[in-house]
Amino acid sequence: MKLNHNNLISAASGMGLLLAGCTTSHNGMVLEGVGPGPASPPNATATEGTLMVFSAYDVNADFNSRDAHRPVYSDYRILAADGQLQQRVHNDSGTMLQRPKGVELPPGQYRIVAAANGYGLVTIPVMIEAGQTTILHLQGGFTWPNQAAFNQTNAVRLPDGEIVGWKSTVAMK
Repeated sequence: MKLNHNNLISAASGMGLLLAGCTTSHNGMVLEGVGPGPASPPNATATEGTLMVFSAYDVNADFNSRDAHRPVYSDYRILAADGQLQQRVHNDSGTMLQRPKGVELPPGQYRIVAAANGYGLVTIPVMIEAGQTTILHLQGGFTWPNQAAFNQTNAVRLPDGEIVGWKSTVAMK
C-alpha cells in the first residue's frame, strides 16, 4: 500500500483517537466529605487530629528502600478548604509496617488530592477534628472491620461501591 498525504492523516487521526480512548480516566472526580468514624474515640487532650490516606499503591518501585517488593502508598496533596496547597505528603510511614504516614493537622476542613485505584486522581473534602482520626481508603480491595455499620447514608463510596470512609457529619464547603 502506498501512503499518500490523505492516508497518513487518516492513520494519524485514527491512532490519536485510539490512544485518547486508552488514556481516559476519572481524573477530577470529587467525592463527598469524609470525617472521623464513630468508632474513633476522641482524645480529650489532643489539639490536632490525624489524617491517614490509604492511597492507591505507587507504581514505581523504590529499590533503595529496605524492602523493594513492599507496596508503598502513592503520595498526595493536602489543600486548605479554599484550594491553597498546605502540604505534599510522601505517604510512607518509614517503618516495616505497611501503613501510610499519619499526618497531624489542626481541626478544620481540607481537600485531599490523591490517587484512587482505578480512578486516577480524586479530590475528597475531609473534616479533621481534634483528637480523632480521619481515614481514607483509596487503594481498593479493603474490607472495613466494621463494614456492617456502613449504609447508604453514612458511607462515602467510589462509583464501584468501594467504601472510602465515613461521611462527615458536618456540612462541607
